[in-house]
Amino acid sequence: MGDVVRPVSHGQPRARSEAGNHVLRLADGGSVHARAVVLAAGARYRKLAVQGIEALEGTSVYYAATHQEARICGTDPIAIVGGGNSAGQAAVFLAEHVSQVHLLIRGDDLGKSMSRYLVDQIEHHPRVTVHRHTEIRAVHGEKYLEAIAVEDNHTGDQDTIRVRALFVFIGAVPHTGWLADAIALDDHGFVLTGVDAIHARADGSLPINGGLSRTLETSLPGLFAAGDIRRGSVKRVASAVGEGAMAVRQIHEYFERS
Repeated sequence: MGDVVRPVSHGQPRARSEAGNHVLRLADGGSVHARAVVLAAGARYRKLAVQGIEALEGTSVYYAATHQEARICGTDPIAIVGGGNSAGQAAVFLAEHVSQVHLLIRGDDLGKSMSRYLVDQIEHHPRVTVHRHTEIRAVHGEKYLEAIAVEDNHTGDQDTIRVRALFVFIGAVPHTGWLADAIALDDHGFVLTGVDAIHARADGSLPINGGLSRTLETSLPGLFAAGDIRRGSVKRVASAVGEGAMAVRQIHEYFERS
């Protein structure tokens, strides 16, 4: 219970059940057998395909908006890329600290994938400007970001926006490719747990737990998920640590009832 399992050769099962135990294949060809397993392989944040952006990560380009990033930004103007709730929450939060927030979305409807309450706050906030049909084409700055070059994806018009930090919220990719044939995942590859796992449609090969499911248990009884790999997780370190502790408690409950 605990090792991160990395993919092995293509076409081979990565996880299976055998004689009441879960069997996980490791990258070195070995295997781990356990009555219960916690999946905590995490996810990687999607990144913009913009030349030079990697060199600014950690100094001016961020994938989370916490009090720490807000302190680093000071009162300088910043830009946020993304049209989901994470981007909306970041815009509202950072607007209370910085002088100007530029929110960039590729489409024209801010409410397409963002909750209405966030849309209302953003549209009425004096320090938030929404740039629709807008994509970043280049970043300027060496050690620190100085400006971004943007383009209207409808008209082709280009502009330069001076900002000192860029926050990217365009989704994440979970490390679950090796689990696709073992448990139920959502359309984006995140692990379904709890009630979602119970009601997930099986394709005939996935055993779906029809009983009372523990909140972190997957569609395969005794297999639990915690942190960024799980659908519905908060995507924060503190939350992932808490889910890990919850998973241990739920494993004890699973042992008592199985």
